[in-house]
Amino acid sequence: MIGNLLATLAFCLILTIVLEAGFFFIAGKRNKKDLRLLVLVNVFTNPLVVLTLWLTQTYTLWNSFAVLVPLELFAVVTEGFIYKKCGKQFTRPFLFSLGANAFSYFCGLLIQAALNIAGVQLW
Repeated sequence: MIGNLLATLAFCLILTIVLEAGFFFIAGKRNKKDLRLLVLVNVFTNPLVVLTLWLTQTYTLWNSFAVLVPLELFAVVTEGFIYKKCGKQFTRPFLFSLGANAFSYFCGLLIQAALNIAGVQLW
């Protein structure tokens, strides 16, 4: 169980960084320090979100969506604040954070659906 959880955390983190880095470039960002900042904020927020969601799905009967919304809002606000304080080229840091998180979330849903069709279960 622990090995599966760690693999899931790693997979989700890597996928999120790849997708949000793609969004970074699509949004016209090119500053290398801002790209490193994107990686660092996701190393902080993504495992917290994924682990908290996994724990609530595994050990409670709480509605996953009711847990997911505040977790994603936490990520958007936290990342937006860090982009605002530490970023170089984020003119609208909270909007960027919302866009990057929405992009990675919905791409992740599509990837998860494809994996489920292929018979791969992440958790």
